[in-house]
Amino acid sequence: MSTTQAHEQTRILVQAAAAACESKKGEDTRILELDPADSGLSDFFLITSATNDRQAVAIADEIEHRLKHDFNVMPNSVEGRRQGDWILLDYVDFVAHVFLTERRAFYDIERLRKSAKPFTPAQFDVELKEALAAKTRASRTRLAKAAPKKASKTSVVAKKSAAKKAPARKTPARKTAKKPSRA
Repeated sequence: MSTTQAHEQTRILVQAAAAACESKKGEDTRILELDPADSGLSDFFLITSATNDRQAVAIADEIEHRLKHDFNVMPNSVEGRRQGDWILLDYVDFVAHVFLTERRAFYDIERLRKSAKPFTPAQFDVELKEALAAKTRASRTRLAKAAPKKASKTSVVAKKSAAKKAPARKTPARKTAKKPSRA
């Protein structure tokens, strides 16, 4: 799998995790696309808030369930599930952070990652769809250039019907010069 394909797959996983947050009423969900120069650990952070520890656990469980069920992907590690004030699900290429609202304000990860590009889940969806559409267009263009051009059925039919309608032209016979006879 190429680097671009892996990055696209990670984006799809992050999108699914963000949808899981939204379904469990996670608040102020944000996706940070981390700068590769700044962070060699992960490509994305998904950050969401919960109003209480039970909701935080429910959000983390939903993320884990969806990614396992839909993509057969399990987190590399899970931290903080017992306390429920900051649950971290590490999927290597992205990390999901589920905070209680006051803990999120205290740690303020978004501020610590100034070089990261922030997205709302809706903005992230739009960007992912645009990237996939551009990839599809590029593939079609590449295939069109590589494929040999075939005569379309309509052009073959048109040529045949034109040949039937047009009178056959006779090519003039070549006159051969007669040699003078010697008598």
